[in-house]
Amino acid sequence: MPHGGTLIDLFADDKAAAKAGVDKTIELTDRQSCDVQLLCNGGFSPLTGFMSEKEYDSVVDTMRLSNNLIFGLPVVMDTNDDSIKEGSKILMTYKGTDMAVMTVSSKWSPDKPKECLQAYGTATIEHPGVRMVAMERGSTYIGGDVVGIDTPTRDFPCETPAEVRSKLPAGVDVVAFQCRNPVHRAHYELFTRALDAPNVGEEAVVLVHPTCGPTQEDDIPGEVRHKTYEVLIEETKDTAAGKRTRWAYLPYSMHMAGPREAIQHMMIRKNFGCTHFIVGRDMAGSKSSVTGDDFYGAYEAQDIAKANADELGVQAVPSLNLVYTEEADYVTADEAKEKNYSLKKLSGTKFRQMLRAGEDIPEWFAFKSVVAVLRAEWK
Repeated sequence: MPHGGTLIDLFADDKAAAKAGVDKTIELTDRQSCDVQLLCNGGFSPLTGFMSEKEYDSVVDTMRLSNNLIFGLPVVMDTNDDSIKEGSKILMTYKGTDMAVMTVSSKWSPDKPKECLQAYGTATIEHPGVRMVAMERGSTYIGGDVVGIDTPTRDFPCETPAEVRSKLPAGVDVVAFQCRNPVHRAHYELFTRALDAPNVGEEAVVLVHPTCGPTQEDDIPGEVRHKTYEVLIEETKDTAAGKRTRWAYLPYSMHMAGPREAIQHMMIRKNFGCTHFIVGRDMAGSKSSVTGDDFYGAYEAQDIAKANADELGVQAVPSLNLVYTEEADYVTADEAKEKNYSLKKLSGTKFRQMLRAGEDIPEWFAFKSVVAVLRAEWK
């Protein structure tokens, strides 16, 4: 079942009628456009619009909606436009597309330091989520019901929850894998081996569901990531693992909120029809740009996911800590240590240096097709 019991669909049957009486038009940012799309297509079910002050306060304070339904992070619309009042009807556009109409029912000045401390566990500007709240978002939040008009064309073709659900096999477990980077060999081994986890059914499939909205500043651009995924789908589609793998793309902007974001991702993937979710070590985590220290503990996201899995209705699958060995290819770090295997390692920094220098990338680390795209498209 979707989160809250009903898969929301906010798209209007009569688009002209939905836009009648609009008071103002605003151009959405990249992040805002992702939120609007997930509201309209049901990815944020059971929400029917941007959160009111009451719902925002409840989620910030308790990680729950006012009806006590668990919800990881607030979904808010921000503005610096003082002319927007409660009762205003706003047309929201994005790069030439009329996306939705919002009727404002709540307007307030948020306590941003409190929001950051509660949602991200810190208020330092070094955290990318805090930086987004403090420097990207306007000083005022507005909430209210949304009516969907149209969906923009993105680098990633983003199917709705209903469309993804219709393509998943019925009656079997669906294990979701979230990523925001190209998929390399270790990732592939991780999400295909998750199908053998103790709490996953025998006929299960994995849904690889990368986010395609804004991420961190130094991440690989979305259009390049999309090309790496498409060539990997083609390369692996006829393998045993490939036949049990489904792919879709998610118009979601990362907050790097660690534990809270793990809950948000599980909730969203539940709406897309998933029964299980792979939770990595330090999932959606971030490091201090000054000290290099992690903002979250390695297992905080896994712990909160497991603690809330039954209530949420999505089971957590902790990701395996896989390493590559000369003797047995990919095995768990514990097995490698126990059997004294010889490890082979390649850091992300070294990988990028080898890419730019035109050096051969070992196939145990990355797929040839993915490497070819990165060499051609990413500098």
